[in-house]
Amino acid sequence: MSDTTRFPDPVYQETVLAPLFEGAKAHYATHIQAINRAHLVMLSETGILAQDTAGALARALTAIDAEVDVPSLTYTGEHEDYFFLVESELKRRLGPDVAGALHTARSRNDMDHTVFKMALRDRVDAFMSQAIALTDALVATARRERDTLIVAYTHGQPAQPTTWGHYLGAVIEVLLRDLARLDAACSALDHCPMGAAAITTSGFPIDRHRMAELLGFTGPLENAYGCIAAVDYVTGLYSAMKLIFLHLGRVLQDLQFWTAFEVGQLYVPNSFVQVSSIMPQKRNPVPIEHLRHLASMTVGRCDAVVNTMHNTPFTDMNDSEGEVQVAGYAAFDSGARVLSLLCALIPACRVRADRVAANMDAACVTVTELADTLVRVEGLSFRQAHEVAALTARAVIKAGQPLGAGYAAFFGAFEAEIGRTPMLDADAFSTAVSPAHFVAARTRFGGPAPAPMNAALAGYTRVLDRLRAVQAARLACITTAESARDAAFRRLTEE
Repeated sequence: MSDTTRFPDPVYQETVLAPLFEGAKAHYATHIQAINRAHLVMLSETGILAQDTAGALARALTAIDAEVDVPSLTYTGEHEDYFFLVESELKRRLGPDVAGALHTARSRNDMDHTVFKMALRDRVDAFMSQAIALTDALVATARRERDTLIVAYTHGQPAQPTTWGHYLGAVIEVLLRDLARLDAACSALDHCPMGAAAITTSGFPIDRHRMAELLGFTGPLENAYGCIAAVDYVTGLYSAMKLIFLHLGRVLQDLQFWTAFEVGQLYVPNSFVQVSSIMPQKRNPVPIEHLRHLASMTVGRCDAVVNTMHNTPFTDMNDSEGEVQVAGYAAFDSGARVLSLLCALIPACRVRADRVAANMDAACVTVTELADTLVRVEGLSFRQAHEVAALTARAVIKAGQPLGAGYAAFFGAFEAEIGRTPMLDADAFSTAVSPAHFVAARTRFGGPAPAPMNAALAGYTRVLDRLRAVQAARLACITTAESARDAAFRRLTEE
């Protein structure tokens, strides 16, 4: 039977405190160090702490950072968490009065949420770089494949010709919108909770703006209660992340379908193909399957974080802290694998022109342009033209011939439906039902023809440049803060 008078209970230590301590070691130590140093600088600059006290604390913190091997620590229960371990080290070196001065006007509440924001900020920056790199690769591939014909499908059936570049353009636009949502979610990480203390700030003359500056935030988060209660910086971020992989998962479904033997319009090179252990004829593009399940796992991990905070009290609580934060990092890990693999796979794939042509012929995917041509050339209503085109398609499919060879079928359908012979001759008919003509005729804004595609690709590049500039500014703010914080802290150690 355990001793119920001493903290911590062994089971509580094993199931809660030890895992939390491991999470702090792996993810928070450098951020807690930064917070300690920034807070001490601020306390000194505002005159809350005397210079000799601040200097003693600065030198002790420097020694602790140099002498305590955080990765090798194991949780013993002696200290509740990493915060108290540091305070214990300060007491051992400086005595309880001086050691306790570091915690003036702050709480683990504002420290925790600041740590979480800093940890997420680092991960989002790396994630954003990967996502931008993937988008760059998609733009380059779309430019290379601007004129490469593919069959576009609707409802799982062959629909119309378009190009691989045009399809990728649609993927790029969704990804850019997703990145804009992620960038907007990042703005919630840019405001610092430090100075909120437990709930209501402090009676000491702290400088919250200086704390934010020293930690690389654009400013303090204003409402002190919100600093420790609001978790929208977490829910907003993971919701935005989730959408990226939900949307990429739909693209992966298409790639899986297009590589099927019966469709075969996309060729995956051997470097991404695994063979069967028993069937020598098999080419299995299994990276697509791995991408699909990794994308789904990432969506699920994002949902797990958001759902954990559903119907929780609007106050400081463990539901949004330690283990939940660490669990969320797994979404960054699996998501990074998706972005990296897609960045390599899609540029390596090639469209199989022979299979595309065969599928186009078999499904009469250009017949819409035949109907449009009849409206323009023959003066028919679209409904009349649609009926002639439909009769032509049914006839050539029944005869097992491509639409381009179906002028006789068209001629008969036109006479039967309209009651006269068509002005459209065989050459004009052949042009009207040509896949290349189908694409070239679609010059409107957003279409697959070269002119709108060139304009779209240039626009995507401009958006990426803006995203890169925003990210560079964010990183520069953090780097500048690190330099300023280190310099100010170093001055304290010398006093």
